[in-house]
Amino acid sequence: MNSPMIRYLWFDLGYTLVKTNREDIYRKTLETLGIVKTRDEITIAYHLADKLFMREYRGVLGKDSRHFLPWYIGVLNYYLGLSLPIEEVISLQQKAAKEEGMRWTAFDFSKPTLRSLKEAGYRLGLISNWDGTAREVLKANRLDEEFDFAIISSEIGIEKPDPAIFEIALSESGATAEQSLYVGDNYYDDVVGSRQAGMDCLLINPYGTRGIEELNYDRVISSIREVAAYLGQLQGVGSPSLSEGERHVDHIGTNSGNV
Repeated sequence: MNSPMIRYLWFDLGYTLVKTNREDIYRKTLETLGIVKTRDEITIAYHLADKLFMREYRGVLGKDSRHFLPWYIGVLNYYLGLSLPIEEVISLQQKAAKEEGMRWTAFDFSKPTLRSLKEAGYRLGLISNWDGTAREVLKANRLDEEFDFAIISSEIGIEKPDPAIFEIALSESGATAEQSLYVGDNYYDDVVGSRQAGMDCLLINPYGTRGIEELNYDRVISSIREVAAYLGQLQGVGSPSLSEGERHVDHIGTNSGNV
């Protein structure tokens, strides 16, 4: 490959690095109704519902859930083979969420994988469609310690797939698109947007092609644990050599202004 060596790795946040306990909450909701479903069944149903919304109703999942929750729960139940009164289910789900506490936690592999990539010499950045809680989620999971840059949609007023959010990341980091690789789980936000900005992109899908059968895209991985292997294939030995100045710039950009 004749392109410059990849030196900057950019990541999505939700379901790339962190996840919620939504499956446990919904399992408890169903048990209240006398319905037993395994956690794996619920996890797959959520995955399929997410992919359907990403494909057919782009941008909806990033909005206030009050605008789409009944719709989403109906799709979720469809994939679980259930027909239930939506309003009752939502009421019970909200009660279970209050009791259990809905929280974002890092995948077990997220921090060690990021640390390994950082120690290999890559500069790491976040580009995420997220509200004002993004930095709290990063800090609570100690992921902020691994990132050199963080570009968050709510702080700059631009969302993926607009290529401008990726271009801002490149500008703030001093990277070029050719030096950058983006990793995310939403083809229509992450792959489309990053490629319009000139970046290569790895698409995360934990279940092979399940849920993304409509796509003809070959850069699919099951999690960020496969990023290093991809880089190795792409670049041979693959680890970039950073200048002394670059090694000492370890901070997360504040990006306090809107554009």
